[in-house]
Amino acid sequence: MVLDFTLTRTCALRNETMPKLDILQYPDPRLRTVAEPVDAVDDRIRRLADDMLETMYDAPGIGLAATQVDVHERVVVIDVSDEHDDPMVLINPEILETQGAERGQEGCLSIPGYQDMVERAEWVRVRALDSNGEEQEFEADGLLAVCIQHEVDHLNGKLFLDHLSELKRKRAHRKLTKQARMSA
Repeated sequence: MVLDFTLTRTCALRNETMPKLDILQYPDPRLRTVAEPVDAVDDRIRRLADDMLETMYDAPGIGLAATQVDVHERVVVIDVSDEHDDPMVLINPEILETQGAERGQEGCLSIPGYQDMVERAEWVRVRALDSNGEEQEFEADGLLAVCIQHEVDHLNGKLFLDHLSELKRKRAHRKLTKQARMSA
């Protein structure tokens, strides 16, 4: 079965310039908001996904959750391809099953300049709506599995910092809060 998670009108195919959305930065409390399910996949949601893709590519990043752009609906965009030409849009994503565990370096567009080792499942089975509102179920491993878990965490009001030890979390919080105050 071929999965269709790409938008019917991705930013690469459009001639107009899309707006770049503002990405919330840690320690903004809005990053802790739990996103609400999308009731209907309509033009507004497709436009949001298009804008999120443009923002993600511009940042540059490989994943972005709507929570990070202060829209608290369950929408995620991802592109882990080397050429940045394989966008995925996941609406109301659910991780149904996980297997294995691996540690890897993670960063976040909402926490620029900070990375740390995080343990994630090696493999996930996911259900989500695509940009046409069609339910899809698929499996992912490697970087795609990690990215899906990271972005679904955002929808649930969690950050990758929450996966760190208490000591590392406190150190990161102090460092990042100080940086935020200095840049304000």
